Amino acid sequence: MLNFEFYNPTKIVFGRDTIAKLNGLIPHDARVLILYGGASAQKTGTLDEVKAALGKREIHEFAGIEPNPSYETLMQAVEQVRAQKIDFLLAVGGGSVIDGTKFVAAAANFEGEAWDIAVKRGANITSALPFGSVLTLPATGSEMNNGGVVTRKSIQAKLAFHSPLVFPQFSILDPTKTFTLPPRQIANGVVDAFVHTIEQYLTYPVQGQVQDRFAEGLLLSLIETGPKVLAEPDDYDARANLMWVATLALNGLIGAGVPQDWATHMLGHELTAQYDIDHARTLAIVLPSLLSVRRNSKRAKLLQYAERVWQITEGSEDARIDLAIQRTRDFFESLGIKTRLADYELGQDAVETVLGQLDKHGMTALGEHQDHTLAVSRTILEAAL
Repeated sequence: MLNFEFYNPTKIVFGRDTIAKLNGLIPHDARVLILYGGASAQKTGTLDEVKAALGKREIHEFAGIEPNPSYETLMQAVEQVRAQKIDFLLAVGGGSVIDGTKFVAAAANFEGEAWDIAVKRGANITSALPFGSVLTLPATGSEMNNGGVVTRKSIQAKLAFHSPLVFPQFSILDPTKTFTLPPRQIANGVVDAFVHTIEQYLTYPVQGQVQDRFAEGLLLSLIETGPKVLAEPDDYDARANLMWVATLALNGLIGAGVPQDWATHMLGHELTAQYDIDHARTLAIVLPSLLSVRRNSKRAKLLQYAERVWQITEGSEDARIDLAIQRTRDFFESLGIKTRLADYELGQDAVETVLGQLDKHGMTALGEHQDHTLAVSRTILEAAL
C-alpha cells in the first residue's frame, strides 16, 4: 500500500427532515448567500425550507448556476458576495452548485484573475469563505471533498481544482429531496459515482485490501441500486443508498494509499466543454474503450474486477476482461445512457477537436503510470466512435 495522508473535516447530517438542523450549523450572526441552480429548488419547496431553517439571519440569494458551472456566472456571484459583504455561503443543489460554490468561496478573497484558480488547479488558493451544502442530487461527491470543476465558456475550457480550504463545513443529505429528480439526472448520478469508484480502483495492485473491498462494495451497491432508483422513484432506501454511495465514492477514503487514474475524466471534461454533453454521459462514452485499450497495464485489476464485481471466473484472461468491459457498457446502457460518440452525432472531427484541447491543456501524460499519451487518447476516442 502506498503512503498516504487522509483528512476530511466535512460533517455529514444524513436522513429525513434534516434541513431543519441548519439553524445549529451556521453562526447566528452570519450574512448568508444561498446559491442554487434553476427553478427546481423553488418548485419543490426546498428553498423555502432552507430559508425557514435559517431563521432571522440576513439571507441573500444567487440563482442560475448551470450544470457544469461557468466561470462567467460564478464571477457574478463573487461580485454579489463582495458587494453585500457575505460571510457564509450555502449551496443548495447537486455537484455543479457545490462545485460552483467552492469556486466562489475561493475567488471572493482572491487577488488577481480568479480564473488562475482553475489554471493552477487550486494550488494558489490561500483563503476561502466558509460554506455548507444541502445536497439534492447524488452524483459527484462534491458534498464531502475538496475539489471542483469550472468551465470557462469563452475559451471552451473545463478545468478541475482542489484545495483543503474548500471542504464544505457540513453537508445535509436528505434522500427525500431526490424523489422529484428526472430519471436522466438519477441515471447520470449512478454512472458518475460508478466511474469515480473505477478511477480509484482499476489501476494496478498495491495490496490495498481495504480500499479494494470498499470500492467493490460500492460498485456492487450501484449495480444493485441503479435499476431500483429508476424503477421506484419513491423508494427511500434505494435513494438513501445511492446518495451515500455517491458521497463515499469521492470523499477521499477509497483513494487513500492506492494509485488513481482519472484519464476518463480528463477526456470526458473536454467532450463536455466542446459539445455540452452531460458529464456522466461523457464518462460512459470513454470508460469502456479506455479499459479495453489500457488492458495490459490494468490486467491484474481488470481480472479482479471481472471476478469480484461481475462474478466472471471462466474463460481465458482476455475473454474475462472482454466480458467485464461489455458488462460495464451494458450496465450504462441499461440506465438509458449511450456509450458511443456516434450516439451523440459525433465522429472523427470530434476526436481531432478533443485531442487538440487535451494538448492545449497539458493533458499529455495521464493515467496511473503517467504514460497515457495523446496517441493513447486518440486510440481510445477512435474506439469509442
